[in-house]
Amino acid sequence: MKNKLCGIGEALIDFIPEVKGQRLKDVPSFKRVAGGAPANVVGAVTKLGIPSKFLTKLGDDPFGDYIVEVLDNAGIDTSNIERDKEGETALAFVSLASDGNRDFKFYRKNSADLRYSVEDIPTDILDDCGMIHFCSVDLVESPMKEAHKKLINMAIEQGVKVSFDPNLRFSLWDDLDKLKETVNEFLAYADIIKISDEELEFITGYTDIKDALDGLFTNRAKYVIYTKGADGAEIYTKKGSVIGAPGYKIDVRDTTGAGDSFIGAFLYCLLNDEVENLENVDDDTLRRYLDFANAYAANTTTKEGALAAMADKAEMEEWIKKF
Repeated sequence: MKNKLCGIGEALIDFIPEVKGQRLKDVPSFKRVAGGAPANVVGAVTKLGIPSKFLTKLGDDPFGDYIVEVLDNAGIDTSNIERDKEGETALAFVSLASDGNRDFKFYRKNSADLRYSVEDIPTDILDDCGMIHFCSVDLVESPMKEAHKKLINMAIEQGVKVSFDPNLRFSLWDDLDKLKETVNEFLAYADIIKISDEELEFITGYTDIKDALDGLFTNRAKYVIYTKGADGAEIYTKKGSVIGAPGYKIDVRDTTGAGDSFIGAFLYCLLNDEVENLENVDDDTLRRYLDFANAYAANTTTKEGALAAMADKAEMEEWIKKF
């Protein structure tokens, strides 16, 4: 059974403030943590016990060295990460409000990840993979966008499942209409779509997830996972099931990577159970997956950072016993 996860997209350095509750311009000092949504997702899957690999390009600089070291230490296969002397490793400065929510300022005008190209993808990259995962940050017009298309086409041809979490970052797009158009273009390729309550209206034009489902299920999608932060999540299946799971009431320290850890935990469940046909998974099993994903995301928010805050399987088993 092929059960590795292959992620593609950005890996970067998040600089998070030492003290919460300040505007970004007022933050006097920051702590560095490795991040990037797709990198966080493969990190969650790997920490929980399923092997993964990651495709990107990093600058040939100390920040790139640090990211590779962190991903290596998490157990992620970094052998296909390219290094680039022309581009730089992307940086993001994050301001945390007192409730743990974030504001971003990105530095990635000459970002190395956008220089990753179709030529960088090995022909056998998916031979041991059961799923690929990507987000929207690296879908701007660039060689990396074309690399996404190639990997997705390879996955579809080889029967590898495709997971897409738009994970919108508006400040990285000069044209928001182009962002919406691009996200909807790539939604058509996905077997699994994860979309948040904050993203729904922008992407679909609807404020109620139920009104958006016909459009989201038009193409390949088997699952639409709708996340609602502290209020939990719902999963809608193409065959018509509607399954919900409540959130966990906890003291939030940092929401960075919460959505990534959620979808990572959900994909881990599918890969761990070696699910071959998404439409054959029964509702009780999907509810169990959803509850575990909610718990995993909640646990991540109790610590600072993203990948560094994600728990392994043993830690999660102990933490869940508290509820």
